[in-house]
Amino acid sequence: MSGRYGKMIFDISDGAKFAISTLHGAGYEAYAVGGCVRDMIMQRPVSDFDITTSATPEEMKKVFFGERVVETGIKHGTLTLVYNGENVEITTYRCDGEYKDSRHPSSVSFTTSLTEDLKRRDFTINALAYDGNETLVDAFSGKSDIEKGIIRAIGNPSERFHEDALRILRGIRFSSVLGFDIEKETKAAMIENLNLLDNISRERIAAEINKFVCGKYVKKAILENYEILGKIIPEVIKMNGFSQNTPYHVYDILTHTAVATQNVPPVKELRLAALFHDTGKVYSYTQDEAGVGHFYGHPKISEEIVRKYLNEYRYDNFTKSRVITLVKYHDLQTEESEIAVRKRMNKLGADLFFELTKLQRADNSAQNPIYYSEEHFEKIEAIARKIQSEKCFDLKSLAVNGTDLIDAGVPKGKELGEILNILLNEVIEEKIPNEKKALVCRALEIMKK
Repeated sequence: MSGRYGKMIFDISDGAKFAISTLHGAGYEAYAVGGCVRDMIMQRPVSDFDITTSATPEEMKKVFFGERVVETGIKHGTLTLVYNGENVEITTYRCDGEYKDSRHPSSVSFTTSLTEDLKRRDFTINALAYDGNETLVDAFSGKSDIEKGIIRAIGNPSERFHEDALRILRGIRFSSVLGFDIEKETKAAMIENLNLLDNISRERIAAEINKFVCGKYVKKAILENYEILGKIIPEVIKMNGFSQNTPYHVYDILTHTAVATQNVPPVKELRLAALFHDTGKVYSYTQDEAGVGHFYGHPKISEEIVRKYLNEYRYDNFTKSRVITLVKYHDLQTEESEIAVRKRMNKLGADLFFELTKLQRADNSAQNPIYYSEEHFEKIEAIARKIQSEKCFDLKSLAVNGTDLIDAGVPKGKELGEILNILLNEVIEEKIPNEKKALVCRALEIMKK
């Protein structure tokens, strides 16, 4: 079998092979199913293999007697087989009962029909099954949709999203990760049912947004799905078509944001910062007498917007601190001088300084190309790397510490910390060498004053 992605090669893991062949040997049907089959067709790497089978959980226990089996979701028919360190989820064919909370079925019943099991899934591209030999079961034209690059809900799209509203965000996540277009009726149903997302936990929504922003095709996905993304980040709707009216920009705010997000490395904190960095512009626009647009104070407003989002969607403290700081300082330019870079590295820390530079590079690359300077960022990063390896930019790299100053006669307490910071600033500004003897003498001088 071949197509857009060439000849299909189904290279399943040893654990999946063992699970399928063992179930087949005991007289049951068994298939690799869902995203792993989709990714094999697309020649994408597969990290997890899910198996579906006609065997009930009790029958599976008997089939895998003697093997390590964990009852991870027994009431929903799921066992996890641990095979040579690999976890393989195996689930009985099932039909879902009524969905009452836009997320979970009120009941689950087992079935002997693979087709019945497949039709309860979200999108056609995820409703594919492979038997471990040569048989691909494709009851809903999922392979054709993969070839066409289409995300299409199985059956009635509105019903699929009423069953599980998180599928709306899964759809745009697949668009970002795979670069696929969302089929017209499916997208219309997503937009029509956006309010169902109010029933979904904030953490589950955040997990989908994190995957969305890290997608390979995030620019396309933002621009094509801004109405859906706007349910989570309302400013996105306002950013669409918002002209910046400045010679420094060639895109509206949303397109600029999409390009900048695409241009930073696919790291969650960087991508989130890029997505939010200019959200404050829609509230800060002014125009001068010449008709040129300005966005004074927009970083502060963007910082408040991203802080609210990160708190509402319950992000961890590291992510909150990193993203908020990046957004706060994204418009703060650094001069191409060692002193300026050392001051900025002292303020942010080396790691965050380099992350901020990546964000600023991407931000700049999404503006008018005649003002973009790759050389500027290369110089800044080269200076920073030199400072990191050779120079003093924080208290850790200062040639004296608190004990040294106490031994020299500086009393413990608040004054000690103040003197250390004065010494650090003077070293950074190259007013004094980073040498112990000179620093101790200067500390005693400061103390006397």
